[in-house]
Amino acid sequence: MKIISSNILARPQVLPSTRGTNDKGKRKYDPQDESSKRQSLTTKRQRFTTAQSSSQEQHILCLVKDIMTAVHHKIPKEDKLSTFLKDKIDEKIKDLENDKKELVGVFGKTGAGKSSLINAVTEERNLLPSGSICACTSVMIKVEANMQSEKYEADIEFITKEEWHDEVHTFLGQKTAQEEYDDNDRAIAEKLSALYGDEWRNKSSEELMDDKYFEEIEFLCSKKTLTCGSAKELSEKYVRYTRNGGKNWPLVKCVTVRVPKNRLLQHVTLVDLPGTGDRNKSRDEMWKEVIGSCSIVWIVTDINRAASEKEPWEILERTCSLMGNGGQCQQIHFICTKTDLIDKDEKPAADVCAESKEEVSKQFRKLTKVERHFGRDDYFEVFTVSSKEFLKKNRPEQENEIPKLQKFLQNLNDCHSETKNYVSGALGILSLIQGARSREPGKKADVCNELEEKMRRELEKVNRTMDEAHKALEKCLSEGVEESKTTSESVLRSILYPSNLADGRGFHRILKCAVERNGSYKSEKTNIEIDLNKDIASCLTDCIDDGFNKTFPNDGKRGVYRAINAFSLVTELNQKYKDVELQLTFLKTEEETIKTETNKGVQREKKKVYNSVKTTIDEIMKECYERAAECSGPGTLQDMRDIIEAHVRDSNVFERAKDVMLRKLRALKVNSLKTLEEKMQRSIEMSIKTDGDSIPDVTHELVFVEKCYKKLNESSDEETSLI
Repeated sequence: MKIISSNILARPQVLPSTRGTNDKGKRKYDPQDESSKRQSLTTKRQRFTTAQSSSQEQHILCLVKDIMTAVHHKIPKEDKLSTFLKDKIDEKIKDLENDKKELVGVFGKTGAGKSSLINAVTEERNLLPSGSICACTSVMIKVEANMQSEKYEADIEFITKEEWHDEVHTFLGQKTAQEEYDDNDRAIAEKLSALYGDEWRNKSSEELMDDKYFEEIEFLCSKKTLTCGSAKELSEKYVRYTRNGGKNWPLVKCVTVRVPKNRLLQHVTLVDLPGTGDRNKSRDEMWKEVIGSCSIVWIVTDINRAASEKEPWEILERTCSLMGNGGQCQQIHFICTKTDLIDKDEKPAADVCAESKEEVSKQFRKLTKVERHFGRDDYFEVFTVSSKEFLKKNRPEQENEIPKLQKFLQNLNDCHSETKNYVSGALGILSLIQGARSREPGKKADVCNELEEKMRRELEKVNRTMDEAHKALEKCLSEGVEESKTTSESVLRSILYPSNLADGRGFHRILKCAVERNGSYKSEKTNIEIDLNKDIASCLTDCIDDGFNKTFPNDGKRGVYRAINAFSLVTELNQKYKDVELQLTFLKTEEETIKTETNKGVQREKKKVYNSVKTTIDEIMKECYERAAECSGPGTLQDMRDIIEAHVRDSNVFERAKDVMLRKLRALKVNSLKTLEEKMQRSIEMSIKTDGDSIPDVTHELVFVEKCYKKLNESSDEETSLI
């Protein structure tokens, strides 16, 4: 196989600027303008360096992939080691193809500037239509890169007809023979009106499923793809699927917009999220799943009302359990928009921005519930931006921090994680192949014995840490169960006997709707929201939030993750066993891969562990709600209240939720240790114990990939020094 010379790894040549030098007119010297220019030049230099580095990484990645594909073909299918090596190469390629994107959730009320912010950050002026054009809906919009084509694309994902029927049936079923429909839920009424006009008011849910209502709607296909040559053209096409005024939006589950060749979004997806869930089950489940998968959350609000606006803070409190212990969020960014509207005659814009940051930070420190889910000082940051001025490229950076957001996304997006992981894995595989040709048989037994003994000790350390965490959480849960028995009474009374509806007038219908929907009710018009199961569950989860966060922190650096990261077999053995140095190099790269996989498994399962309290209570309360929904006639309201209170009191909801959580914790520990042990044992057997007489010589390939790996590390250090 021909190996390309290593001089192709040299940094690409920087071409001179082609900009003309004969500028028309001259401006007077302005110190602030000069400062802005210097900051702009710094930002541009960083962008250029990042783009240059990204291009080089892609070049290296392509070369190493070609090398590994050729090596794969050279390995014969004759023995276990050959099969193992081929599988490893296939795994690395599959990992690249299944690139998991980092999610950034973007929250904010209509008019706060979410769409404009996303347009500015991605530098695509016409990508998302602003909320000022027409009212928003609850449709989720994802924005990511299209690395396969130069086209702008949008995938429109629809709910099923069955899901729509359930939503309509639930809503229309709230109307009883004794009650007139009072249109108190504007959201569903708007959906029905969009599809049916006024006909829905006099028809049953079955009648509204007639095919004649769906003749013009691409409803029965699960997904529709739009392809355009420009952002503006695409926006004009998909807007009817996301905005009120069109006929299609009630049936849309999600829209994914793809921007061609946008490096900032290569491994990042921005998600424009509604502030609350949805009465449609599939949309609501997707909303919760996406929030639980966000690495970063942006809360967007107008700078003139940043600290005083209620909705951003309500969103944070409403979703903190989904993105904190029940999710994987590591950073919350509070973004104050529209700094271009600051009245500079009254006060300098920079002063207003600084004051807004301080006010928001002060307000945030009051949110103790949010604090319990993160437990660090560095997870919250405030930014001040003007999307409008940024797109004009004429705003001083101290007043417009969109470049900082872009830099943050670039760090999150960092292509090194993909390229370096692949090249590191390739280096390990090539080391094993070459080592299998040259090892001394006499050393095998000694190396294996030492590795296996060390693995036993290292696994015991991880096991001990997990046992301690289990005991600490069990103690928190036991104390929480006793405390919850008391707090749940007052929590239930505050819901079942609301002070603003003391006489119960109208509340019987609200509670009736809630029990018919498994304990939940939401009305945008009256701003009344009930989630009995969530509030009951919070009695217990509030007691364990601190302890749970210490055990499973979202930064992945403390608690159980620290113990897994500290797991190490190969350290110091390289010097002792020089004759198997190449095999130990492979084991080291495998060790890192297996630890990363184990940590991801822990992160995935810890969300299920934490959320099990709510899911257990959902199941326990179903029977109670079914009985309450059957209540009718005089005294219905009190009967429903009595049934709910008695069920919570007598069914041991908290004890049962505790038992389920502890079972899931034990399973998490067992599975994590099993992953570490079995995969490391397999790697030891294949690298040290197994012979490979027919393995090809990969000396040149190994040297070349080593140079690639060093080049990537040098590039990473250079970029870090610029930030």
